[in-house]
Amino acid sequence: MFATVAVGRLIRFASRITKHGGSALPGKVVEKIDPGFLSRTLDQLPLGVVLVSGTNGKTTTTRMVASMLSDLGLKVFTNPTGSNFVRGVVSALLTEVNLAGKLDADIAVLELDEAYAVHFVKQVKPRYALLLNVMRDQLDRFGEIDTTAHLLSHVAEATTGTVVLNREDPRIAALAAKVPAGTAVRYFGLTDDLKHFFPSDDDMATTVSAETTTTPSPTVSDSPRQRHHVPPPPGPPGAAGPRQRGREDGFPLAGGGASAPEGGQHDLPADVTLTAVGDHHATFHMDGQDYATDVKLEGVYNLYNAAAALAVARAVMQDNTAAAKTVASTNACAVSADDLIAAVSRVTPAFGRGEVIDVNGSPVELLLVKNPMGFRLSLASFSPAGADTMIAINDEYADGRDMSWLWDVDFTSLRESGVNMVSGVRAWDMALRLGYDQVPVANTNTDLEQAVTAFVNTNPGKRKHVYCTYTAMLKTRAVLGRITEVRDAGVGK
Repeated sequence: MFATVAVGRLIRFASRITKHGGSALPGKVVEKIDPGFLSRTLDQLPLGVVLVSGTNGKTTTTRMVASMLSDLGLKVFTNPTGSNFVRGVVSALLTEVNLAGKLDADIAVLELDEAYAVHFVKQVKPRYALLLNVMRDQLDRFGEIDTTAHLLSHVAEATTGTVVLNREDPRIAALAAKVPAGTAVRYFGLTDDLKHFFPSDDDMATTVSAETTTTPSPTVSDSPRQRHHVPPPPGPPGAAGPRQRGREDGFPLAGGGASAPEGGQHDLPADVTLTAVGDHHATFHMDGQDYATDVKLEGVYNLYNAAAALAVARAVMQDNTAAAKTVASTNACAVSADDLIAAVSRVTPAFGRGEVIDVNGSPVELLLVKNPMGFRLSLASFSPAGADTMIAINDEYADGRDMSWLWDVDFTSLRESGVNMVSGVRAWDMALRLGYDQVPVANTNTDLEQAVTAFVNTNPGKRKHVYCTYTAMLKTRAVLGRITEVRDAGVGK
């Protein structure tokens, strides 16, 4: 074990010095020289592993769960950089174990890419799994979303303790049938009047709304400090296109091609239900009561992620009370709903997911986008009024090579304000797409470093939104790190 850890750390040091290999390179080397390192190390954990996967929200939700469990008294190991391949988890372990391979933690909360989660569960059986959603994403890797659902079914089949599922996603809810005997199934969900905020992939594929004036849901907070635009985005003007039908309230109809569990999804009891959303505010229903709280998280979509995090944190603390008492303080196990709500209120955004970096007096907000639904919900959550906007699109492996999904995003909310800068490898594709939605583009520059520098140094003091794919986000953080102080997330250096 000593040799494994020493070699891994040496590789990590060398990759950082030379700026080659990335954050996962040490894990790749260790996988080759010591294939049993991962399972042997994680088997030490008295409370096991929480595996978080799904198309959207993995990094943020993993951060939420890890932060909450830590606040509740547990020692938590996690992979905070978003390196969600198996080798990324191994790399993260190398930074936390001592030279003898001892991991000082009670539980691991790990984000895994949908495909690599299959490889992970062949080595490590998670005690808990949180499966978030299935959306069209990286079509060059996954093809149809049913393929992605099938990949996640392997996680459900391998989980030994509790599987937490999204009740509102028919493909995820259906995975309850894959859970082995003896493993519990729990759900998180939405009230009916919030469904238009969080449509499924089937809703996206079958409907696009007409451009209409919408009235916010009565459950949406009208806080005087509200900065973000919460109501759903309007659709494109004119008639609905092929395979699309409109809805009068400006967002897709509920529905879906995948079959729901027998009796319907709404017959499934949810441990945690999101009942109201507002600007940095949410209300959750648990154990027959409503709990309202302010949150530090950005974007309405992260409020539903918070419901998911609450559901799995409840499962961990409730199911492992006896075990937790042997590894943490007694108070850590006396967890009430109020304790859980307080913990979720303290969670801060994950890097690049609503992260705000101050540059010359301008709050620069990094907003990761990687598929139609994620981009659409980001645009709905962050009003372009009073802000400069930049979009950076790369097509590296981690982003997905197929950029056709950009044509499924409605950009008309940017029509009035325009986009100040478009950059990245696929900058001209993005500029063309914006042109079709009649969104004016002031500047297009494929050199991301030049583009970011020019963008953040223009109009000092004005709020700035940067919508970016994964590798573009890492590069943007690196550029900003040369201009101002950016916290070290372990990546993008």
